[in-house]
Amino acid sequence: MSGFPPPLPPEEAIRWFKRKGYAVGFNWKDIWQEQHAVGFTVAKAMRIDLLEDIKTELEKAFETGVPFREFKKQLQPILEKKGWWGKSFMIDPKTNELKKVQLGSPRRLRIIYDTNMRMAHAAGRWERIERNKENRPYLRYVAVMDSRTRQDHKNWHGTVLPVDHKFWNTHFPPNGWMCRCIVQQLSEYALNRYGYEVSDEPNVALKDWTDKRSNKTLKIPEGIDPGFAYNVGKTKNRFLAHTKR
Repeated sequence: MSGFPPPLPPEEAIRWFKRKGYAVGFNWKDIWQEQHAVGFTVAKAMRIDLLEDIKTELEKAFETGVPFREFKKQLQPILEKKGWWGKSFMIDPKTNELKKVQLGSPRRLRIIYDTNMRMAHAAGRWERIERNKENRPYLRYVAVMDSRTRQDHKNWHGTVLPVDHKFWNTHFPPNGWMCRCIVQQLSEYALNRYGYEVSDEPNVALKDWTDKRSNKTLKIPEGIDPGFAYNVGKTKNRFLAHTKR
């Protein structure tokens, strides 16, 4: 999953994404971790019609494999017409300050596309993992071992642990913005065939991170970007359980 577009998400992931409602937030920190399972949000897109436009184009990309360049080509004129493009001034509803902010841009659209696509894949992948864990009870962390990969993620490469190990509650990828890591599900036979061994208990180091909007200091795992230390697939399953019709 190093390029665009990644393979099409499974139907379960697409259905989950479609069921998400909307959450308005001025800053990406305003909608935190598991809240993304129920609310689609884009920082500073403070109107539901803008969120609807962006989500609609993402749904098309998920369903048909639209690459980023086409996604951008379709969405940019819509956002420009509605005035959500380039630099602008907005009032931060939390502080009532007038701030100069970045609205739509090619870079922001790329991050929106990448993050939502990878999260949908992760949600669908976890559902398959749960379905197959009796026969394939192990997961192996797989990082892209190139110069773009974070050192911590390289260090986790090759980690093999049971599906139900608590490590996957916080370290199930993606583990940050533009993270390309994935997991590989393995059987006992596969472990022996490839010479993999179950890893020792991982030493998960925590660090203090202060959310400057709330002035709260949180403990987050080293190597994971703030807001990514959760398993989107487990959250997805809880969400679907509450919305199943």
